[in-house]
Parts: sequence; structure tokens; C-alpha cells
Amino acid sequence: MKLGIYIGSFNPPHIGHLDVVKYLLNNKYIDKVLIVPTSNYWNKNNLIDINDRINMLKTFENDKIKVDTIHNNYPYTYELMRALKHELDDELYLILGADNIIDFDKWKEYKELLQYKIIVVNRNNIDIKKYIKKYNSNNFIIVNDYNNLNVSSTLIRNNISKKYLTKEVFNYIKNNHLYEE
Repeated sequence: MKLGIYIGSFNPPHIGHLDVVKYLLNNKYIDKVLIVPTSNYWNKNNLIDINDRINMLKTFENDKIKVDTIHNNYPYTYELMRALKHELDDELYLILGADNIIDFDKWKEYKELLQYKIIVVNRNNIDIKKYIKKYNSNNFIIVNDYNNLNVSSTLIRNNISKKYLTKEVFNYIKNNHLYEE
């Protein structure tokens, strides 16, 4: 089975995150996806508790979308992928936004990550081919036909509104008084 690994802070998880996942599933890039919210090992500003982010992400779950609640403390992507490779029999596909490919060669042990299929989803009209050609790898899968929503978690944190959140996530944020000044 082709299992997509979608890693991020998801602070908060929004419809853009869900839309990418649904697009990859509906277009058969992957069979299932594991969403892995990360702990705050980079000391990001305004990052709410991991348990709140997991609870919000769990509202996205179905038979093809699962939220990881045990691999959240790996500070580096290669460590997470290595652990999942040893634990699972699935073919792992790392899901990245095109903005992440720009500095991919600065990631810790990025060469190890090149052993996996890497789905790079177009974002901000970045010329993905320009950045991946230096890796001389056939493991990149470029998704150029996806029309991403122009939304970011930062934008949402600055103005919590229903526009970019599912009803469940919006209610969770309001009921738990998250992202309030």
C-alpha cells in the first residue's frame, strides 16, 4: 500500500491541509495518509499544545486518513521516516509542499530521505523541477495540477474565522479558547 506521510505543525489544521490530502487520495497518488503533527522542538512562536493539534486533526480521520499520536517527538524528518519504515510494511511517500523543496538539501540527512518517494505539491508557482534536478533522483513525484488554496496557518491564527477551518476545528478552537491574545 502507498502510504503518504504528511508532517507539519498544523497550528491550526485548516481546509488547505485537508484539501491536499483529499486531492492526493482522490487522484491515486497514495492509498492512505498518516498525518504527523510535530512537537515544539524548534520553539516556534504561538505553537499550541500537541494534544490540541492532534484533537483537531482527528476530526479529519476516516478509513484513509489517520493521525499519528506516537511519532510526534522526532526533531528530524529522516528519523521519523526511518522509524516508520521499520514499523510498517507500506511503501512510504513523503508529502512536501513545493516551498519545502527549495532548501531541501539543508535538511538533516536529506540524502537518506531520497530513498523514499517524495510527493512535491505545487505551491506559490515554484519551479519544482529547477530545485529537484540537482538530486538526480527518480523518486520525486511532482503534483503541478493541484490548485492550492491560498491559506496558511499563520493567516488563520491572526484572524480565526470559519472561512478556512472545518466546522469541527473552528468549534474546537473557540470552545478551548485557543489562539486568543
